Amino acid sequence: MHRLGKEIMSQQTMQQVIITEPGGVDKLAYEMVTVPEPKADEVLVKVHAFGINRPDILQRQGLYPMPKGVTPVPGLEVAGEVVAVGSDVSQFKIGDKVCGLTNGGGYAEYCVVPESQTLNIPEGVSFVQAAAIPETFFTVWANVFQMGKAKAGETVLVHGGTSGIGTTALMLCKSLGIKTFATVGSDEKVAAISDLTTAINYKTQDFEQVINEATDNGGVDVILDMVGAPYLERNLNLLRRDGRLVYIAFLGGAKAKEVKLGQIMMKRLTITGSTMRARSTAEKAEIAQGLKEQIAPLWAKGECLPMIYKTFKFDQIQDAHAAMDTGEHVGKVVVEII
Repeated sequence: MHRLGKEIMSQQTMQQVIITEPGGVDKLAYEMVTVPEPKADEVLVKVHAFGINRPDILQRQGLYPMPKGVTPVPGLEVAGEVVAVGSDVSQFKIGDKVCGLTNGGGYAEYCVVPESQTLNIPEGVSFVQAAAIPETFFTVWANVFQMGKAKAGETVLVHGGTSGIGTTALMLCKSLGIKTFATVGSDEKVAAISDLTTAINYKTQDFEQVINEATDNGGVDVILDMVGAPYLERNLNLLRRDGRLVYIAFLGGAKAKEVKLGQIMMKRLTITGSTMRARSTAEKAEIAQGLKEQIAPLWAKGECLPMIYKTFKFDQIQDAHAAMDTGEHVGKVVVEII
């Protein structure tokens, strides 16, 4: 059994967003459903805001492979108030302000979140800011720090530097004493993150050449890449001995041809990558623990909070997706329900 807040007793139904069929933003619609009940290890969150992420867009387009048994409702991160807790939940109580990495279902007025993927919202952090934390911070922590093992004194190159993931990676690196470079697609974007990193407009400059000049041909230790095949050769060239190349997406293509692989041996390079949705609950719990210990204290000081590009209301979900589709955003797109 689970303990229910008074408020939820009066509310049995809720609105959620569904994808009627793969396609454009017009395939997003609303439906009324029963408010979900938390399982033993879950909390039920009354959603105040939720973040929009690239996987949501790919899911809408029919291009994102869904894990078995998860809700088809999109939405990987929410922020709000706990209104019910499962019987095994011990870290959260009704009334707590939280944000969490969902297993889907975030585009809704209520959403269940596993306790181990839920974080307390620090004092002074808004629901909109908190809604933009889970997906990008979990992804960056797992890939740049756990798998990529980036540490103080090293240099990291982030492709897609103005994306939600990119801006988060650059902020965390800066806070943790790691030098960065980033590639972006316009001079406006270069200017937008100039206080965070050395940004390079890949349309007008060759990022390999710029970084070689800046580092005296020293290169970089870690590369976070969401572009894929077109950058592989230059990525391998730029990595130092024992360098790590970490993939989180292949938005520019997943098939690489004619790439010389000898450097992988000569420089002892590691090439790895991951997706968040395929990870087990235990893995996600470990990532959450890392964030609680290392990063939550920074949020409490007002540091390392996500860059919010634009917020939309719940009835503007199509506009919110359209804003992501253009690719012009710097930071995160968030939808505010309350």
